[in-house]
Amino acid sequence: MNTFLMLLLPLVAIILLATPLYPVYKGIATGVKAKRSIIFNLCAFAGICILAFAVPMSGIVSASCEAAASASGASVGMGYIAAALVTGLSCLGAGIAVAAAAPAAIGAVSEDAKSFGKAMIFVVLGEGVAIYGLLISILILNRL
Repeated sequence: MNTFLMLLLPLVAIILLATPLYPVYKGIATGVKAKRSIIFNLCAFAGICILAFAVPMSGIVSASCEAAASASGASVGMGYIAAALVTGLSCLGAGIAVAAAAPAAIGAVSEDAKSFGKAMIFVVLGEGVAIYGLLISILILNRL
């Protein structure tokens, strides 16, 4: 029974995430409908993330893996989640920073070619956030 649940839950997750995007892909939903579909997709993803935490804690899937539910197993799992969050959120922040700095740098360079070095510094600073996040992630993984 547990093996069946372990195979069925990821399949349900994939179907839930892909269903709202199908009309957008086919061109049926455009404009407001497409926006609602994508918002629904994000909400479904958040629900699946909540289920990913709730199902193992309820004991449905983890009943056969009591050794993995020990304190050390849980801390290792939280370490992996922390490393993933550090990398993901730092890359997201770097993307936002570059999205703001790069067009401004291109505009400044098109006005005055001598400002290329100064403009690139601000773009590189945004990318540095992602590199720092990756380094912290590596340090977390080395501790596990």
